[in-house]
Amino acid sequence: MTTAQPRATEAAHPTTDPAGVLVLAGTPIGDLADAPPRLATELERADVIAAEDTRRLRRLTQGLGVHTTGRVLSYFEGNESARTPELVEALLAGSRVLLVTDAGMPSVSDPGYRLVAAAVEKDIKVTAVPGPSAVLTALAMSGLPVDRFCFEGFLPRKAGERLSRLREVEGERRTLVYFEAPHRLDDTLAAMAEVFGPDRRAAVCRELTKTYEEVKRGGLAALAEWAAEGVRGEITVVVEGAPDAAPGDIDADELVRRVQVREEAGERRKEAIAAVAAEAGVPKREVFDAVVAAKNAAQKVPSVGKELG
Repeated sequence: MTTAQPRATEAAHPTTDPAGVLVLAGTPIGDLADAPPRLATELERADVIAAEDTRRLRRLTQGLGVHTTGRVLSYFEGNESARTPELVEALLAGSRVLLVTDAGMPSVSDPGYRLVAAAVEKDIKVTAVPGPSAVLTALAMSGLPVDRFCFEGFLPRKAGERLSRLREVEGERRTLVYFEAPHRLDDTLAAMAEVFGPDRRAAVCRELTKTYEEVKRGGLAALAEWAAEGVRGEITVVVEGAPDAAPGDIDADELVRRVQVREEAGERRKEAIAAVAAEAGVPKREVFDAVVAAKNAAQKVPSVGKELG
């Protein structure tokens, strides 16, 4: 007599677990048809569903034709810290907790990091349902280099803090990816043009996978002028990395300024010097000497700098 074999999904994900499991579920960033097939299964089998917006969760389950039986809790920026211990208790008690945000992958500029960190600390299993990503989708559609990139999330709302954050990465050679609110897009692009240069190539990706999807490409200054007319929807900005700097292209004052920006952001001087040297393509000693010379000039007292470690 032949015993029926379990389906592949059942074999990979047994219906019972000896301890709780935290499942991070990627959700569509626009088109509901992009939902991964396993998402419906996880929604149905979860003991607890932690949702960034319970109304959006309801629309998601209705659209997928899914009937949930688990307890539904709200889990958003305003209650993330307070609700995390409750969810950890449920996990420790053996519950399968599913975390979903409004769109994309939890933890990536969305609630989730605190819960994942707390689960890892308690040695609770964490797994994921891979799904659509605005970061990777925008990067792939931008037409800019994709072999190396870094995700910077949302920039600060205040103009001075925004400029400071941008200056931290002005020498970054990898492609940069940002999220931004539509009503701040023109100011952000103008700040980027000021720091990175007006002709630095970029792409503004709007309403990805939705009806009014649009990708606007061009120099930062031109894009800022376009955005000033008003832009709507979910926005992802992709910016070309800095060009390789030839030795001697960046003067000593600029090297010192870049080190200062990194120090003000919390980096130790030694690490800041190493990072700036790598960006500028010059020896660490050259940056170190420039920093020491600037310090001595400011104090107007000759001194001997310490050797680099």
